[in-house]
Amino acid sequence: MKIKILALVLILFSSLSFAQTKLADKFFENFGYVKAIELYEKVVEKGNADVHVLTRLGDANYNNSNSEQAVYWYKKALEEHKDIEAEYIYKYIQSLRSVGDYDEADKWFKKLREAQQGDSRLKGYNPDNVDIFEKLTSKNEELVVTIENVSFNSENSDFGSYMYNNTLYFASARGDDNKVYSWNKEPFLDIFQIEVTENETEDTLSYGSPIEINSENINTDYHEASIAITSDGKTLYFTRDNINKRNRLNYDKEGTTHLKIYRATRDGETWSNIEELPFNDEVFSTGHPVLSLDNKTLYVVSDRDGGIGQTDIYSVAIYEDGSYGTPVNLGENINTEGREMFPYVAKDSTFYFSSDGHLNLGLLDIFKSNILKEETITEPENIGAPFNSGYDDFAYFIDSETKKGFFSSNRPDGKGGDDIYSFNITECNQQITGVATEDGTGIILSNVTVQFIDETGKIIAEVVTLEDGSYTFDVECNTTYTILGTKPDYKEDQHTITTSKENNKINKVDLVLKPLIIDSQIIINPIFFDFDKSAIRTDAQYELENIIDVLRKHPEMIIRIESHTDSRGRDKYNFKLSNRRAKSTAEYIISRGIDTSRIVSAEGFGETQLLNKCANGVECTEEEHQLNRRSYFYIVKGDKKRE
Repeated sequence: MKIKILALVLILFSSLSFAQTKLADKFFENFGYVKAIELYEKVVEKGNADVHVLTRLGDANYNNSNSEQAVYWYKKALEEHKDIEAEYIYKYIQSLRSVGDYDEADKWFKKLREAQQGDSRLKGYNPDNVDIFEKLTSKNEELVVTIENVSFNSENSDFGSYMYNNTLYFASARGDDNKVYSWNKEPFLDIFQIEVTENETEDTLSYGSPIEINSENINTDYHEASIAITSDGKTLYFTRDNINKRNRLNYDKEGTTHLKIYRATRDGETWSNIEELPFNDEVFSTGHPVLSLDNKTLYVVSDRDGGIGQTDIYSVAIYEDGSYGTPVNLGENINTEGREMFPYVAKDSTFYFSSDGHLNLGLLDIFKSNILKEETITEPENIGAPFNSGYDDFAYFIDSETKKGFFSSNRPDGKGGDDIYSFNITECNQQITGVATEDGTGIILSNVTVQFIDETGKIIAEVVTLEDGSYTFDVECNTTYTILGTKPDYKEDQHTITTSKENNKINKVDLVLKPLIIDSQIIINPIFFDFDKSAIRTDAQYELENIIDVLRKHPEMIIRIESHTDSRGRDKYNFKLSNRRAKSTAEYIISRGIDTSRIVSAEGFGETQLLNKCANGVECTEEEHQLNRRSYFYIVKGDKKRE
């Protein structure tokens, strides 16, 4: 007998645990994370610590930005269960980082890489993805990228922007038309400079007049381009055709002139003391110099023997005595069998370069890499449109603080062969705004808590409506959000909105909250029962939580419960059934911590008070019958007014 009783108790607890889990799930799915946490924790207290409950507790805390609790529950889930989806490991890592436990986060990051090698967050993009090109062309749609063909472009080629202080240096073929380069029939390239002024009020740039670089010896009758200046402003590196002392081109045995890198030092306002660097050669090209942030490394482009592709990017050590190391190939992570060129190191140590060997939109595309910032190097990332196109896009320069910069391209509709384009990157932003009112009366509701929830279900912001009932959120473009409005003694109101790609658009989302207390009654959606049953369904429990909230908010309030049935079955039986339903409703409320003294009565009325035509013998649909299976909650004593 004891065994049977024990089995019955276990079955009962299992049933209650299952029902409470379902109720918690319903709150979780409707972003009611606080209530869901309370209910899930009750389930755990009763001995059910399955993976669903533990990970849901982790998620509910994670989505509500309770990082410490999220760490606790995710850790418990990972300790007690072996087969945990990688998504929970990722959230665990994020939570660990949030609380500053970076060592533990790193351990789990390595495990996540093993379990989730195809995760796009870990690998960037997947070249096998058939949508990759569409993604690249729409990659920066969440940003506002203003691109302008700069006013100082000429009818010939202009490219290779480099900013130092307020001076922009670039290469241009706007020189002597009497001496042209046979490749493109344009004058040879020279280095020019132009003063740049930032108009802070308009967030734009204005330019002076281009002039040749301040030096009598840098520009020659042949090509000069692509400069870099040390941070102290005393040394300049630039690319030049291989010329001899008589200012004539040197050729190799095959009749080709190669590029070399030269160094100049500042002499007052001009550059002088031009020297060729020792790692140049007569039989291959070396050019496009770029300095590391500490000026201890020079990055160059070369087609020398032993490389991976047509042109590769190399690093060259710069020693304190002014000497240089041997060029070292950056390896297969950066270099391909194609062309890698125009490297650039931004202030945030991001390494940019152009390539036609990595997956691209056509010809040269601009890529970025974390090669200078992380121990674990990821695949280079195509920065996408509008910077990249189906044409050559190269010579990227960005101020990583202001998000302004320049790049070069030979895309159509330019002024010359290659043109310089300026850009300004800002976030595409919109607003979601609205007013909270009471349903039925239109009364303005202040102090409504409005939660702003992203697509993953995470609450990312929370505000309270002002005296005029208004609220405002600043949001991102092209994103889906849920707006949830709650206020004591009111049913919540919830709306989902997807913002467009239009910058600065204002989206109107008004909230209309239904009052729970009207006159002497607590009004909720009908508490429905299954036919011939008195058990409280999950949807009924969800509604009854509104009653519980009101009673908790008003500790002096006392209520009575009425329950009704439909007309099917004998009248006497229905009277007993409605009484059982009223009692089960009261028992559920009491089980949630409400004192029994606060429910003065729970009475059934059978089928004596039908809401529609469905009396004995009248044919009705199931929906019509269900309308009559309901409960009411009347306030007998206590505050009957809403605050």
